[in-house]
Amino acid sequence: MGLSQEELAQRCALGTDIIKSIEQGLDLFLATTIRQKLAHGLKVDNKEIKLYESKPSFDYSKSVNMDEIRELILMNYTNPDFSLNCPICGSKLSLRVAKLYDLEDNLILRPKAQCTKCPFQLKD
Repeated sequence: MGLSQEELAQRCALGTDIIKSIEQGLDLFLATTIRQKLAHGLKVDNKEIKLYESKPSFDYSKSVNMDEIRELILMNYTNPDFSLNCPICGSKLSLRVAKLYDLEDNLILRPKAQCTKCPFQLKD
């Protein structure tokens, strides 16, 4: 369409930083609202925008030691300064520990991790 990033951002009612991160490939998965605004601004169908989104497939089950990541999270989850980087892309992981109780009221801790930039997830 021959639009600059600023013009596209204005036309789509989005911030220029969002357009830049999409064009640079930093945003792999677009929120529905962003996809809708892009579709409206580009005058295309919302489903067409989804076709152009990146669909990376990571098979990290063999190359990443998930048990080691679980242990690290469990050993450090009470430390507010503790952080881990994604073993796939190196971005910061979002960490948490789910606290569950079994039928006998025993506490079970389940570490969870999700990358802020790629599809990596640690879950049970």
